[in-house]
Amino acid sequence: MTPFPPRRYFLRQTVLLAAAGALALASGAAAPAGGDEALAAAIAGARRSAANKARDAYRHPLQTLRFFGLQPDQTVIEIAPGGGWYTEILAPVLRDHGKLYAAHYDVLAPDASEDGKRSRANYEKKLAQDTASYGKVTLGTLPVRAFTDIAPPGGADLVLTFRNIHNWIKDGHLDDSLRAFYAVLKPGGVLGVEEHRATPGTSLEQMIATGYVTEDYVIDHARAAGFALAGRSEINANPRDNHDHPDGVWSLPPTLRGGERDRASFLAIGESDRMTLKFVKPR
Repeated sequence: MTPFPPRRYFLRQTVLLAAAGALALASGAAAPAGGDEALAAAIAGARRSAANKARDAYRHPLQTLRFFGLQPDQTVIEIAPGGGWYTEILAPVLRDHGKLYAAHYDVLAPDASEDGKRSRANYEKKLAQDTASYGKVTLGTLPVRAFTDIAPPGGADLVLTFRNIHNWIKDGHLDDSLRAFYAVLKPGGVLGVEEHRATPGTSLEQMIATGYVTEDYVIDHARAAGFALAGRSEINANPRDNHDHPDGVWSLPPTLRGGERDRASFLAIGESDRMTLKFVKPR
């Protein structure tokens, strides 16, 4: 689970991404395989570690990306990819006929933390070690208010964020980030959100402290940025998670912040209860 990064990661208006737009098919190139076929092959791919595959039982990548409408010929922006859990799946699907942009921490900022630098360095190493899978991924920087190097605006089919909303609430730029996502999407483009889900009525203070966010909070702020809610799914729900733990969402796997304290009970719960929301930029 993604821990809260320091606010300084997000203070720069930037993204060092190249121009968006679908990767043109070469003359005479084969048509892309069907979305489900390509996605299933990527999920089963040898590049994924046994540990990452074990998390499929909680993260449900096939159903989640199918719900968001991923297709092999799309232009996709993955926001805050962390260690690349979803990149391992997205990059092979999009490699031949689409385009994947990954917006990671801004390590060029003078106040960039060592944790941020290490996270991005590990991600860059991951891409470099398997150019057959990741050689066409364009690595850029997390946006706050704008994707300044996306040309033209409105070039993406799909923007994806997995368990990052709580960070942006804490750091005070959720609304700016949502507006940036709206601007970079094509009319009809999709914002896919997976986030730790709080019990309805949870206060903002508790959301920040625990990492769990209410669905209504996310929906209200996405609508304020211009998005329309196109669907919700219980794909990533976990009814065993009551959202009440001493270290918030980080009590649960894979973080297990409490160490051996109640470890067996947290392992029995599994990963967090999560909302899965699909928003559309109106045409």
